[in-house]
Amino acid sequence: MGRSKLERFAVIAERQNVIENGKELFTNLKGKWSEEYFGNNHDLILEIGCGKGDYTVGMANLFPNKNFIGVDIKGSRLWKGSTVAEENELTNAAFLRNFIEHLGENFTPGEISEIWITFPDPRPKKGDIKKRLTSPRYLDLYESLVKPGGIIHFKTDNLELFQYTLDLLQERKVTNLIYSFDLYASDLQHHTLNIQTTYEKRFLAEGLPIKYLQYTNNPATA
Repeated sequence: MGRSKLERFAVIAERQNVIENGKELFTNLKGKWSEEYFGNNHDLILEIGCGKGDYTVGMANLFPNKNFIGVDIKGSRLWKGSTVAEENELTNAAFLRNFIEHLGENFTPGEISEIWITFPDPRPKKGDIKKRLTSPRYLDLYESLVKPGGIIHFKTDNLELFQYTLDLLQERKVTNLIYSFDLYASDLQHHTLNIQTTYEKRFLAEGLPIKYLQYTNNPATA
């Protein structure tokens, strides 16, 4: 492990906007994020596999009356997002360091208003399908945590992953599903808030079309 990573881990260990195992708040905020961490009753929105937190920070800038949490297990990536949030005094942005499959440890059913899944690892190998962040077990988890009527968004450059996810959602007969295989040639751009992640900018520079979908969480019909 390089020295820079160790230094970043040491920094986020002291940061109030990064919640991770070993800190008292890690196990004490379940069901109480908005009230006890953010100090309000605003909607709570997650960015799943947030990396450097481009959406978390971008949305926090756009919507001061909502609360945003970027979730990732990579501490060195969270260092970047938490740094930008701190420098811009974004008190409505925080970062949670945990495995996505363990989100039930940190949130209660219906606590989350919206989820963004932004450019996850496509996991192309057949043996890795269950590890895809849009596989059935993850969708079940998201839908258990997002309140009825909340929105789940997904952006990717990967055609195979997008088609897999779209097929799965259509089989599940989710509510209000809209999608595009080429976001920037569609009329759905406003749904993505004109925010582009580091990966997205790279893919666009390479000429790769960005895929996007969203649907309304309605567990009763899933």
